[in-house]
Amino acid sequence: MPTFTTNQWVVVFLVLLLGWLLGLISRSGGAKWRRAYEAERDGRIEENREHAAALEAANARIAELERTRPVVTKAPVAAPLASTETLDLTRDDLARIRGVGAAGQRRLNDVGIYRYADIASLTPADETALEEKLGADPGYIEQEGWREQAALLADGKLDEHQTRFG
Repeated sequence: MPTFTTNQWVVVFLVLLLGWLLGLISRSGGAKWRRAYEAERDGRIEENREHAAALEAANARIAELERTRPVVTKAPVAAPLASTETLDLTRDDLARIRGVGAAGQRRLNDVGIYRYADIASLTPADETALEEKLGADPGYIEQEGWREQAALLADGKLDEHQTRFG
């Protein structure tokens, strides 16, 4: 066995003491953080279970409402008509008009235009007001010939419309 001097024994003792102190310091906080982590994990698991239960209950409620929903075969009419004419609830495919498109059809429906006849009966003043509502350039409706196209489509002249405006 090698011989140590007094100074070497003191250094070995101090190193062992320092290691022991570092072990004590690092160990004491480890259990506390582990408990906090486990508590957070358990809380998250419970929260996920509650969320899944709430989602399942909502889906069951939706299924119940869909089973009990009455089947509507006709659109309800708000008030009886005063005259003998019938109420036409159909909408025309306004996207067929060149320059309208699907987005334009939605915007036209938003302002109350659903039929080709609505467009065909526009006056120049109505066109100007409609262009402002739609955010179109002035004269766009006349330039694209919406009224003429709508008149052809309303009369069922699809081939002529396709030939002229295709």
